[in-house]
Amino acid sequence: MFSFFKKKSPPPEATAAAPVAPDAPSVDPVDGEAAAPAAPERAGWLKRWLPGGGGASQSAAEVPTARPATVHPTPGFQPPAPPVAETAPPVSETVAPTPDLAISDDALATQALAAAPAEAEAEEAAATPTPASAEPERSGWFSRLKQGLRKTGSSLAQVFTGAKIDEALYEELESALLMADAGVGATQFLLDDLRRRVKDTKATEPQAVKGLLVDAVTDLLRPLEKALVIGQAQPTVIMVAGVNGAGKTTSIGKLTRYLAGADQRVLLAAADTFRAAAREQLSVWADRNRVDIVSQEGGDPAAVTFDAVSAGRARACDVVIADTAGRLPTQMHLMEELKKIHRVIGKAMPGAPHEVLLVVDGNTGQNALAQVKSFDAALGLTGLIVTKLDGTAKGGVLAAIARWCAESRREVPVYFIGIGEKLEDLQTFNAREFAEALLAQ
Repeated sequence: MFSFFKKKSPPPEATAAAPVAPDAPSVDPVDGEAAAPAAPERAGWLKRWLPGGGGASQSAAEVPTARPATVHPTPGFQPPAPPVAETAPPVSETVAPTPDLAISDDALATQALAAAPAEAEAEEAAATPTPASAEPERSGWFSRLKQGLRKTGSSLAQVFTGAKIDEALYEELESALLMADAGVGATQFLLDDLRRRVKDTKATEPQAVKGLLVDAVTDLLRPLEKALVIGQAQPTVIMVAGVNGAGKTTSIGKLTRYLAGADQRVLLAAADTFRAAAREQLSVWADRNRVDIVSQEGGDPAAVTFDAVSAGRARACDVVIADTAGRLPTQMHLMEELKKIHRVIGKAMPGAPHEVLLVVDGNTGQNALAQVKSFDAALGLTGLIVTKLDGTAKGGVLAAIARWCAESRREVPVYFIGIGEKLEDLQTFNAREFAEALLAQ
């Protein structure tokens, strides 16, 4: 769940920003019609490898490719410090990371050194490994996660207050799992797995059975635990979808804060052009995180996204995030609009979008699973962000999603979970942490 980030130095030629004319009309790449153009406690979760070799600068049509990097779940990892790059180009503007943001010394080495009198001290500081503070950060997050899952976990924990293991215990557990919206399939799977574990270990105490249930839930959720990859292409294009009210735009803002704090150059696309104040809401996050945004009031969402991806390539951005309009999966004409945006992104940059994320509200229970199925059928999801788990007793929906993925042989991991409104309340998903917090009531 924890990782550190390596930032590659952009070539000087790529630093010239290609302005996007907000008033110039653009052409819809699909229909050919004229369209209006367009920190945290565990925040160090990105890592990226430097591209090999040098070479001449590339044009906007040539997409520089970096070697992939993934989020490593090992807490406290600290890579050895490399020597300070003597020819590192100066950085005109850097987003100052929050005190808890762990950035590798490779990233520090790429930043401009301080004034000449302090050059020796800067080199010595960059060469000294930053002490890992993952353990206190993990403890703080786990405490908040446990509190956030209290409504879901309390009913499950009450099952194990009895004095013996009998059929009544399993019946109570079945009812508690169904009430937590784990779903029939996942509930039956967990009960069968738990009975087998009890038999194999010859457990005789309810608390021992509770520990075995933690292991069973962990194993069920483990396939959902996967790293978000940044750096396989430049820019990495992320398309974010979700129904209105799920916390989509807020999650984009928090994700942008993490990326900008890790010295990633982010460009936002305000493709939610129909919801009132959606563009303004995303603009606030862009200003707060000091990143660029491409928007157009009342413009065609696909055209706005096309312009944003094109601008991201021209400006050598690391990440482009497209905020799409909230869609109900039952309204097919709205889902067709999302499919169009997906196609247009691919025309603006072959192979994009590289990530298609769905933001789901944990309060919706089994309806969240229905949304995952519908949006996956339309867009081909690559990951989920599950929000508002603190406001519901239906946190067991993650078990239902995991069981659906196993049965349908689909890989739709949960990249992040949210248990509050604060920036640090959106964190990477870890199956063991979630299972322990769920049953630690």
